[in-house]
This record gives sequence, structure tokens and C-alpha cells, in this order.
Amino acid sequence: MGSDTKRATVYFEAEIHRALRLKSADTDRTISDVVNEAVRLSLAEDAEDLGAFADRATERDLDFEKVVTGLRRRGRI
Repeated sequence: MGSDTKRATVYFEAEIHRALRLKSADTDRTISDVVNEAVRLSLAEDAEDLGAFADRATERDLDFEKVVTGLRRRGRI
């Protein structure tokens, strides 16, 4: 771990902690590395979702009932 890391106490359910220990041993990485990667991926996914929302902010809203009616009329559902 680099000097720019911060320490935090995190409590895991017993099953999750066991899975982390096993994954850590299997991948020859520390539990901290495994958790950091998982959190980083989760935050990146959130950022991607927020970007998609921002990209679509100017799209017009569709009425759900009209969409369903149109799909039925075209034999899609």
C-alpha cells in the first residue's frame, strides 16, 4: 500500500469476510487490495450511470401506457 492510503474500520458479515480471505489467498493479494478494487469498480459504475443520465437529460419523456399500447399494436408484446 502506498503512502496515500487511509485506514478505515469496516465490519463485514462473517460469510463475506471468509469469501474475501479466500479470494485474497487465491489471487495472492491482500484483502485491502481486493476490497479497494471492488469499491473502485462500483464507484466507476456509478459514475458511468450518472454520465448516462446526464447524456439523456434532454431526451423527451415517454408515457409508459403509450409505449405499451404501441408495442401491443405492433405485435411486440
